[in-house]
Amino acid sequence: MHTAGDEDLYLQQAVVFIEDAIQYRSINHRVDANSLRLYRWYYSRIWQLGLGLTIAVVLMLAFIERPSSFSYTSDPRFRPPPWEPPCGLTEGIEIVCLVIFAIDFATKSYLIGWEEFRKCKWLIVYILAVSASVIDWALTLSMYCDQNLRVRRLIRPFFLLQNSSLMKKTLKCIKRTLPEIASVILLLALHLCLFTMIGMLLFAKGENPKQNGEWEAYFRDLPTSFSSLLVLLTTANNPDVMIPAYSLNRGYSIFFILFSGFGTYFLMNLLTAIVYNQFRGYLLMSVQASILRRRLGVRAAFEVMSCQGWGQDATHSEENVERVRVDASLQVMARVQMKSYYRQAIIKRVQQLSDGFIQWEAFRRLFDELDKDRIKEHPPKPEYNSSLLQGLQLLFCHYYVTVVGNAVALANVMCICTILVLDSEKSIAERDDYYMEVINCFFILYYLMEMSLKILAFGWRGYLSYRNNIFDGLLTVCLLVLQITIFATYRLPFPKWNPASRGLMSLWEMVRLVNMLIVVRFLRIIPDIKLMALIASTLVDLVKNLRAFAGILVVVFYVFAVLGIWLFQGAITAPGQMSVMSNSSMKNITVECGSYEQLGYWPNNFDDFASSLVLLYNVMVVNNWQVFMDAYTRYTTQWSKVYFVSWWLTSSVMWVNLFVALILENFIYKWDRSVMCSVADVERTGYETTVQLMFREQIQEPTEEELVTQLHQHPHLHLS
Repeated sequence: MHTAGDEDLYLQQAVVFIEDAIQYRSINHRVDANSLRLYRWYYSRIWQLGLGLTIAVVLMLAFIERPSSFSYTSDPRFRPPPWEPPCGLTEGIEIVCLVIFAIDFATKSYLIGWEEFRKCKWLIVYILAVSASVIDWALTLSMYCDQNLRVRRLIRPFFLLQNSSLMKKTLKCIKRTLPEIASVILLLALHLCLFTMIGMLLFAKGENPKQNGEWEAYFRDLPTSFSSLLVLLTTANNPDVMIPAYSLNRGYSIFFILFSGFGTYFLMNLLTAIVYNQFRGYLLMSVQASILRRRLGVRAAFEVMSCQGWGQDATHSEENVERVRVDASLQVMARVQMKSYYRQAIIKRVQQLSDGFIQWEAFRRLFDELDKDRIKEHPPKPEYNSSLLQGLQLLFCHYYVTVVGNAVALANVMCICTILVLDSEKSIAERDDYYMEVINCFFILYYLMEMSLKILAFGWRGYLSYRNNIFDGLLTVCLLVLQITIFATYRLPFPKWNPASRGLMSLWEMVRLVNMLIVVRFLRIIPDIKLMALIASTLVDLVKNLRAFAGILVVVFYVFAVLGIWLFQGAITAPGQMSVMSNSSMKNITVECGSYEQLGYWPNNFDDFASSLVLLYNVMVVNNWQVFMDAYTRYTTQWSKVYFVSWWLTSSVMWVNLFVALILENFIYKWDRSVMCSVADVERTGYETTVQLMFREQIQEPTEEELVTQLHQHPHLHLS
């Protein structure tokens, strides 16, 4: 016989196992009552939110620490001395974060037990990272915060990585993909070296100085030749690199066309295809493991509920059939932390079972609800007795009212565009805001009327159940408040209306703000066009569900920014007294056309963390990235090219292409599922687009033997 305490423990175990299944977590943790309470607290929203906030804080310290990013500009010609935090401020914040990480490590290690801890390399590296950070922190304090090389800055991104299981899977997949990438990189390097040598032979220095333009600018020596063709591979210096030779003989263009045609359009695209294909294969393997975790969690909950006496009574005690009681399942589902929509769907299916017991197959199918799209039901419309109100309700519930509203919004935007074109050359004093203000007043009154009648037709709850109505209504209220503020401050408009500035904003600034809100409000058309609605929802899903991939990019940005500060901080200095020179004096300074100095790229530097991130982004875009590489080569050494080429390979070649491929995967997945839906169905359907669901059709279900074998290997759960 089982006591009430035992049954409550089994209930807790089943609840936790199902929560593990929902979140794709491992079930290999302690299952005693106290550990289960600690486990649920650890994965509670409060602790996980606090841990995420701690990680964000420790990463943001790089903006405050020396060299501080607290200045209004990063341009060394105009940048004032930035605010530097007093010694101990950032260090105090950091030690609190490290203590929280230590608590997180201790809790996680205790919950999984010693045997699992020894198998988990991430946890071992976690404690090493915390320990190394504490040692480096102590060294900083011992040197009175005058430590330029802070090793713990490079360690901080690890805390972001280890807190996300999907990020860890992604990193593992990237690591496994590297050997396949290396073969194409080797072919690319061979292509570069071959054409570099041919180029140096083809454009060797001749006797006539007038014909040495190509040699002098791009093929003077081996490093210059190699970097010139590498940049051409990204098309950043095309056609500049070929102009000196092409102006002498049109035949020289064949060399550059062959190089970029084969390298840029074949090898680079082949590299993208290999990166995506191989990564996708390894990601499928990882997602397969996630599906196994879900099925294992559901099976563990079923075993706990059936093996411990919950699935038997006097009638079925002699039958060798595993089953659980319906009332026990309802108790478990009532306590599981999950989205209310899925809880209600599962409970509804359980209540439809008339036998009083649930066998394994039926129990497993209950959790198929987690993979289904959420269909959003709008509240019922209010009922009116008046025939006039009923007519208005019927009219303003019609789809064509939205079409008319979109046409009016388009007309408003076109009016603003027309006036902006007519007034583009006028100064503020020459502008007449009377016509713009009258037009805006008319349209804002229409928007207010449309919003009010829609609220009348759908009711408050019904109106707010549509996301586009919330967006539309919020902007309409903002426009109304701004318009009332304009009238209260500057009175009613009249021809040649141009009153003196009052309060915080001038009339022109307030009118501009109104116009910007009207233009933004025009985005309301997105949900009413199926393809645009799908694209918008795809972008939202990328933010929600594929943030692990963006997280890896954040880690790479962070590491390269820290390395850039270490290597190049203060390397480029603006010419002396440049900030106080007159324009005429500036014109006398001779700089090479297209150089870092001539283009005025001074704000792009590694003098602080924020400007480092911006510079890395500019290099990732690859437009004019050779300008930065050339500048740091001139101001430091030729070896600085290794840093920039490494960043280009990591960000632009590998990660951006991978991210684009995942965007395509996400969009195709949603398009295939909504191709038969109307615009209204797309708006009502909350597509569940997770990485697991995107690859669901390619994943095999784990067999019964696999599940049973895994359960019997559980280090803390001993089933009979």
